[in-house]
Amino acid sequence: MQTAATPYEVRFATDPDDLRAAARLRYAVFVEELGGDGPDVDHDARLERDRFDAHCAHLVLIDPARDRSALDHVVGVYRLMGAEGAAAAGRFYTEGEFDLTPLKTSGRKLLELGRSCLHPAYRGGSAMLTLWQALSAHVEAEGVEILFGTASFHGTDIAALAEPLSALHWRHLAPPELRVRAHPFQRMDLVPEDAIDRLAAARATPPLIKAYLRLGGVIGEGAFIDHAFNTTDVCLVLDVARSNAAQRALYARAGA
Repeated sequence: MQTAATPYEVRFATDPDDLRAAARLRYAVFVEELGGDGPDVDHDARLERDRFDAHCAHLVLIDPARDRSALDHVVGVYRLMGAEGAAAAGRFYTEGEFDLTPLKTSGRKLLELGRSCLHPAYRGGSAMLTLWQALSAHVEAEGVEILFGTASFHGTDIAALAEPLSALHWRHLAPPELRVRAHPFQRMDLVPEDAIDRLAAARATPPLIKAYLRLGGVIGEGAFIDHAFNTTDVCLVLDVARSNAAQRALYARAGA
């Protein structure tokens, strides 16, 4: 899909070049930029992949002006996994870090979001909005009721992240019926609510997390320390029915 309002194209990757380009972008962001690693990372080919990829849909943002032959044309990625994919894979990816029982027993249609990233040259502009518009259209078309997935702070030093983690806990903790819990558990209420420097906490919170919070997203209980990826992860949960209507409309204007 492509609109007059954007130079980009968004599609679900089906051909090998798109899939390899998505894995190449993930390598550039998660491995080269953020220092992550893992047993399935192919350093020689510069590809970041894992066993869940085969059971997921890969929404990719394409810049037609970039070199397809060099696998340079994918500039944004979202990995999506529904219940059928999770059953085939044995579990959702997020279940390696969080107990998803409240979501899985809710009787509602779930969609896991993961491996979201943008090429550095495309951050801060319309690229992410374009990707989110396509995601919103897919969510509406599929009748998805709850979106969830891990979101990351760079680094594993909990003391350095105490203020933003505490701000998330005190201000955005999920209600009990959506409150997934980290395992192993790293508490997030590290700073008393009245002692948090809110400006500093906001500055230290990644833009993707803040964007989900603006949409009405909430945070699971506890954080997960992912040493392989050099991140501290929280679980974001978005009840589509409760999301902020004005913000949702912004992201849903695909084709406008």
